[in-house]
Amino acid sequence: MKDEILMENKSIVVPGEVLAKGMSFLPGPGTYRRDDVIVAKKVGLATVDGKVIKLIALNGTYLPRVKDKIIARVIDVLMTGWRVDINCPYSAVLTMKDATNEFIPRGADLTKYYDLGDHMLCQVVNVTSQNLVDVSMKGPGLRKLKGGRFIKVSPYKVPRVIGKDGSMVSMIKKATGCDIIVGQNGVIWINGDPKAEVVAVKAIKKIDKEAHLSGLTDRIAKWLEEAK
Repeated sequence: MKDEILMENKSIVVPGEVLAKGMSFLPGPGTYRRDDVIVAKKVGLATVDGKVIKLIALNGTYLPRVKDKIIARVIDVLMTGWRVDINCPYSAVLTMKDATNEFIPRGADLTKYYDLGDHMLCQVVNVTSQNLVDVSMKGPGLRKLKGGRFIKVSPYKVPRVIGKDGSMVSMIKKATGCDIIVGQNGVIWINGDPKAEVVAVKAIKKIDKEAHLSGLTDRIAKWLEEAK
C-alpha cells in the first residue's frame, strides 16, 4: 500500500477522520495511530510537519501548565492569600509569599494588595493531579493590570493571536497604539485610546473566528489598514 496523506494541509477535520496512511507518517498531538493509518482525535486544524501529522484544537477549555503566563481575576480573598479565576473549570490560589516581595504581617488587610475583581498577569507555578493550581506574581513583567478592557478567545487560538515570533500581536499593537497582553489561558488585556481599543478588539475577534483559514496575516493587515 502506498503511503499518502489523505487531507489537505491546514484543513478542518473531525474525530475519527483518517488523515494519512502508511507507517512512514507519525502521529503528533491530537492524532493517534490505528493499524497503519493516522486518525484525528477531535475537531481541529490538521497540519503536516515533515512526516508528523498534528492537530490544533479549535475549541476547548484552558488546561493550566507550569510556566504559563496567564491573566487571572481575583474572586475571593482568603486568610492566607487570594483565589483567582483563570478561565478554566477550576480556580487557582495566589499565596501571600507568591504575591509580593513585601513582608505581609499576619492579619493584614489583603484587599490593600489585591481586591475582588482585580486582574493580574501571573504565572502558573504548580498544578497537582487533583487540579489544584498555584500562581505567582514573582517574575519579569508580572503585575496588576489597571484600566483597559479584557476579552476572551479560545485558548487554542492564542498561538494565532500572538503569531510567529509575536508578529500578529505586534502588528495590532503598531496599528492601534494599544498595549496588549495575551494570556496563555485565552484572556487578553487591551489598553489604549478607547477608539483604538475597539479596533484592536475587533481585529482579535476576527483572528479568533478565522484562525483556521490560510492567509490570515495578510487579511488582518489589510483589515487594520482599512480600519485606520
